[in-house]
Parts: sequence; C-alpha cells; structure tokens
Amino acid sequence: IKVLGVGGAGSNAVNRMYETSSSVQYWCCNTDAQALENSKPPNRLPLGAEATRGMGAGGKAAVGARAAEESAERVKDVVRGADIVFVAAGMGGGT
Repeated sequence: IKVLGVGGAGSNAVNRMYETSSSVQYWCCNTDAQALENSKPPNRLPLGAEATRGMGAGGKAAVGARAAEESAERVKDVVRGADIVFVAAGMGGGT
C-alpha cells in the first residue's frame, strides 16, 4: 500500500498519517521544494522542477498541470508495483 500526499494539503495529511502507521509506504509530492524538505516521510517526490524551479505552483492550476506532466514518469515509477494507491490532495488550486 502506498499513500501519496500531493501539494500542501495532501502532504499535511500524509505527515499526520506517517506519525501513526509504519506498515504503509508514504510519499509527499509537491512543487514547493522547501515544503517538501520539511515533510516527515523520507519518501519525497519533487514535482515540476523545470516548470516551478521548486518555488511552488502559486495557486495556478496551469502551472500545477505543467508540473504534473513534467513529472509523470517519476510518479509512475513511485506507484509501480503497489497493490493499492491512495492519493490525498486538497484540490485548492496549484499542485
């Protein structure tokens, strides 16, 4: 089982889950490199390094979409082999 927290809200949810369970593989995925660095799980996936330069999507859906497209192969690598994948995301705008 893998749980991916995407963006700020999703990463916050995963940070809380990570504190309570060790039988799941947790990942934080974000366009904001600083927020990603402060994530609790050791598995971190920066999204859209070219599109955002690690500065986040700024609440702009188009920037978040470009970042996701840029990182699609890396995301596929992360979820490959998992029996179940849960995605936590806030859908607030950017990532």
